[in-house]
Order: sequence, then C-alpha cells, then structure tokens
Amino acid sequence: MQAVAAASVSGMLPAGLSAGTNIYDVPSFGQVRLLHITDTHAQLNPVYFREPHINIGIGDSWGRPPHIVGSQFLKTFGIEPNSAEAYAFTYNDFPRLAEKFGKVGGYAYLKTLVNQLRQNFGSERTLLLDGGDSWQGTATALWTNGMEMVQANNLLGVDIATGHWEFTYTPEVFQQNLESFDGEFVAQNIFLTEEALFDEKPVYDDFTGHAFPPYAMRSLGGFDVAIIGQAFPYTPIANPSRNIPDWTFGIRADELQELVDNIHDSESPDAVVLLSHNGMDVDVKLAGIVSGIDAILGGHTHDAIPVPVKVPNERGTTLVTNAGSNGKFVGVLDLQFGNKGVVDTKYRLLPIFGNYLTANPEMEAFIRQSRAPYADQLSEELAVSESLLFRRGNFNGTFDEVICNALRSHYNAQIALSPGFRWGTSIIPGQTITFEDVMTQTAMTYPETYVQEMTGETLKLILEDVADNAFNPDPFYQQGGDMVRISGMSYTLEVDQTMGSRISDMRLASGELIEAGKSYSVTGWATVGQVSPGPPVWDLVADHLRTEQTISVTSLHQPQVLIKSGNPGVGDWKMNT
Repeated sequence: MQAVAAASVSGMLPAGLSAGTNIYDVPSFGQVRLLHITDTHAQLNPVYFREPHINIGIGDSWGRPPHIVGSQFLKTFGIEPNSAEAYAFTYNDFPRLAEKFGKVGGYAYLKTLVNQLRQNFGSERTLLLDGGDSWQGTATALWTNGMEMVQANNLLGVDIATGHWEFTYTPEVFQQNLESFDGEFVAQNIFLTEEALFDEKPVYDDFTGHAFPPYAMRSLGGFDVAIIGQAFPYTPIANPSRNIPDWTFGIRADELQELVDNIHDSESPDAVVLLSHNGMDVDVKLAGIVSGIDAILGGHTHDAIPVPVKVPNERGTTLVTNAGSNGKFVGVLDLQFGNKGVVDTKYRLLPIFGNYLTANPEMEAFIRQSRAPYADQLSEELAVSESLLFRRGNFNGTFDEVICNALRSHYNAQIALSPGFRWGTSIIPGQTITFEDVMTQTAMTYPETYVQEMTGETLKLILEDVADNAFNPDPFYQQGGDMVRISGMSYTLEVDQTMGSRISDMRLASGELIEAGKSYSVTGWATVGQVSPGPPVWDLVADHLRTEQTISVTSLHQPQVLIKSGNPGVGDWKMNT
C-alpha cells in the first residue's frame, strides 16, 4: 500500500498559487467531468479550518494518505512551504498563514468556481456530487431542520448526493428535505428492517428492501456513468438509532460487488463511480476487494487528499479520493474513455480561497436572506480568544478544551468527556468568539448535557471502545471519529495493542490513580443512548465564554501515546504555534 501511495503522487500535482499560476484554470481533459464536494457541514460562509497535526495510521494505513501531516505532507505532495496550498492542506504555521491568505470556503465562492468548472468543460458533460454531511454543522442549518442547506445545494446545482448527519433529523424531516432536493439521493447500503417492511413503511424497492435508489445512471455527452451511493455505514452506532428506527446500514461489500456486476451486465456503463461516506481507510480497503469501480469519491473522515490513491484489484485499478471538509475544497475528476471504458483520468483538489475568487451574487443574496432572521443571536460577542482554537485531530484540540472546561465548571465534575467529532471550525488568536462560533462546534439534534457517577472500570471501557474504533488495524471496524476528548484526567494509550489492552495508567488531574471500583463524577454531552435531561451544550459553553471574556488555552489534556517512532501521521506542533 505504501508503494502504491508513493507511485500515485509522483509528478501529478499542478503548479499552484505559490508558483504564480492560477490553480482555477483547470484544462479540460477527456469527455466527462465529475465535481465532488463533501462534509461541508452547512458552512455557507467562509471559515478558518485548521487541518490536523496528528492523524495516526496503523497497519496497512501507515505512511499512506491521509495519515501524513505537516511538513511530511508538503514533502510527499510537492507543495511549497508557506504557500497558499500549504495553508489549505496542513496545520503548518496556521495562524500566520490564516492572516495572510484569509478564510476559505463559503458557498458564494464555491458556486463561482463550480459554475466556472462546469461552463469551461461543458455543463452537459459535468456532474456535481455531494458526499454527505451537508445539512448539519451550523445554527441555521439546525434551526431550519436542514432545509437551508437543501436550498443552498439546489442553488449550487448538486446533481447526486448521499448522506450521514442528514439522518440525525427525524425520518419525517429527512423525507421532507428529500422532497425539496432537486437532485437524486442514492444509497446502496441502506435497507428497511424486516419489521418496517412488514409495516409497509416507505421503501424504494420492496423486493430488494432498498430504502433509497442504490445508484443513478447519467448520460453525459454520449457517455453513460453510473453513480452508486454509499451512505455512512455505522450511522445507527455513531448517532442515535432512535432517529432512524426503520433502516439498517453497513458497509455491505458483497452487496456492492453484486450491484456493480449487475450494472456492468445490464447497463454496460462507460464508468462506475462510488460516491462514498465510508471514510478514506474504509474506501481503500473496499477498493481492493470490490472490483469494477473506476473511482471512489469519498468523505466522512474530512481528509484533504490532493492526489488519488491507486488501489489494484481483480479488474484493474480503482482511484480513491477524499475531498476535505467545511466547504474548503472541490474535487475535479476528468474521465477519458476508450473502447474499454475509462482509459485515463486527471484529478485536482482545489482549495476555495476567497482572495482569488469572486463571490456569486445570487448565492450571496440567498445566504444573507436565509440568515437574516437569526442575525442578532448569531452575532452576539461572547469572548476574545488569545489562543488558536481548533478541534480537528486524533486527540484533544484547543476548542475541545474550552468545551470540556465549560462542562466541568457548570457541573462541578471531576472529569469531562466530549465526543471526538471532526466538524467544527477554527478561531485564530485575537478573534472574537461569537455565539455562531459556538454553534459551529455544537449544533446537532442531541446536544443535551449530563453529569453522573462512573466507576473507573466504566471509564476504561469507554476509552477502550473509542480507541478500538479509532485505531483498529482493520478499517472495516473503524467508524471514522477521533478519540473522546477529556479533561480532569490523563491516561496512557498504546496504539498498536488490541481491544482491552490499549488504555492504562488513568489518573485524575491531581495525579491520583483512577481505581476500577471507585466512582467519579463525569460530565459530557451528545450521548447516543437515552436522552439526558441537562441543558444543551451550547448554552453551557456560551455562558462559560461570557463569564471568562478572554480565552487562553495553554495546555491540552492529551494522553501519553505509545507508538512506533517515525510515524508520518504525527506532526511536530507545539502549543502557541
């Protein structure tokens, strides 16, 4: 896998802004163009978003994208340090480069670029694909039950989509949003439960049990392209199953292979593409065991991969990509066809820099109108941050510390636990934190907080379970999140151990050893089980910021991580840099 990854990146990156050229001048290649966005998390306006300084790869993923960070990432992909691309793709010198290059993303700028990429290639030969997680992540998306983002994606021109956080609204809301969506929603791996079929709940195909169309076939300039949907396979585990009682999920590799074979046999497409929300590592493994797919356009793990990984399988090679998050990027995959389907490809992952693009007036007007009823609440100034605040990474980020401190302060608890979500924007030093900023970290349909007594044994079980999800050497047992964030305690994590043996030496902040049979007061939020009675987490965090007025994070509650040296997924970041 490492050799394949190394070969795939050699000599393929275009010249960039740092070299004085315009990365948005993408030459046309081949006959079909696929544009890909994913994990925008409802960020309609430009944002700061810092990429991780730690993204550990183990097993076959060691040294393979996305488990390369910082300076090693720049070296691997031939990106000039201190350039606009270095700012977009890495954490290196983030506060300084953020000041220099400004915010990224924003649907008004994204629409300008999408329109340009469509028109320059030919709109009749171009598709825009959304890999999911677009309806959730901001206050206005939550308060409109995702409808704001349905309308934004309609205006953007999304043709085909799949999902994950979209399912965390109620089934009724999800169905209403689908009815308003102008594109097609596809998911080969979601089926109705037997009970739901018996109760005659809505179903796309009552013979197969598919809840939604498994794929969409599009004719583009005389070439037929099949787009198969792969929704997040672990939605009922990672999110409350009560919100999706009638559906079963899963990776379903066997069903996927059968579907691919049937599409090839019955429709003879020129290309088969999987629009996936599996996560990068899952997609790489899937590409090796399911043949007949030309490319996997992936999401979920928020990894910005500038060059596809080429994965060999029984029928040839499958390209695997991941297009970042928060509206920072758009992927451009051009397909060239011959007598036997796809014979060549060109891929670009383009960062969205507002300094180099003009905002689309129609999208700007929509965003302004959509947000107007909530403007006063969103713009409330809560505090000023003296520190760089971020969330993304395998372990605590500085914004995680703020959330955990707010929880512990409110409940006077010994320990705080906060989910290892990968969504949430960044705050640069000197920036005012608004209520909207708090909501970009917390806006979800199950935000209730709790405090309860937990034994040391229970705490260890929780940490072991999350660690097995994050660091299981088999990607099919990974659910794509990061380690639970902690405050008030420490522990040692041995990454290469097995379930039940990774976590040791758990201690309170005082240094006292956490004992298996002893109870401790623990606070947290976003439980996937029974809904807790506490106030929503955003109220606690906002109150905490109003009280503090100035935020300075000087240390992180990181575990002591035992891992083989030289892992390129571990950067050299230090606090206050």
